Amino acid sequence: MNLLVLNASPRRDRSLSRRLGAAFLAEWLDRRPHDGVVQRDVGIDHPPLLTEGWIAACFTPDEQQTPAQREILSYSDAAIEELTRADVLVIATPRYNYGMPAALKAWFDQVIRIRRTFHFDPAEKTWPLSPMLSGKKLVLLSSSGEFAFQPGGLREQWDHLEPHVRTCAHYLGVASRDLHHVAIEFQEFGDERHAASVQEALQSVKGLAGTLAARDLPLGSPVR
Repeated sequence: MNLLVLNASPRRDRSLSRRLGAAFLAEWLDRRPHDGVVQRDVGIDHPPLLTEGWIAACFTPDEQQTPAQREILSYSDAAIEELTRADVLVIATPRYNYGMPAALKAWFDQVIRIRRTFHFDPAEKTWPLSPMLSGKKLVLLSSSGEFAFQPGGLREQWDHLEPHVRTCAHYLGVASRDLHHVAIEFQEFGDERHAASVQEALQSVKGLAGTLAARDLPLGSPVR
């Protein structure tokens, strides 16, 4: 199994989303120490934003691309290769202004790419885009200053993080049933509700990592 871990927080040491990602990874590797792990820190090393040159290179057939166009697409190529190899994608991110940080959105823009992660059929009028990847699992680990973004919660309609990730995940090879979300809330309040949310999320992350790791163990392997 191969894991791709994305950290999207610009904070290095005090990031709660990074803490959740580290807890998930530690639990996973405790159970499957020989699995491959690739970590990409989009929160610190920002992906390039899309430009007119990037779009032109993207839609130019491979055999017609210039050296300059291939250089423009080099980040995208590397990020897509990491994604393609991954069986489990872990995204640890804060919720900013009710959605994903710009750096994480830039990563999505780099990897959701025609002829690489999706096909486009202009003859199909209803669903012209079809994903080229499949069979992956996605673990979304988030932290929020506010609270009650869950279904039925006070701010359900304000949640533009999970719905955006869930929609885009389709083009990363992740079915809706294979997306799992664990969240920390109340960060801006810093009260007992926040402390309880942190502890609950850490326990949930460890449980989720254990469940997914055990589920994907080869037949006959021991489960601890």
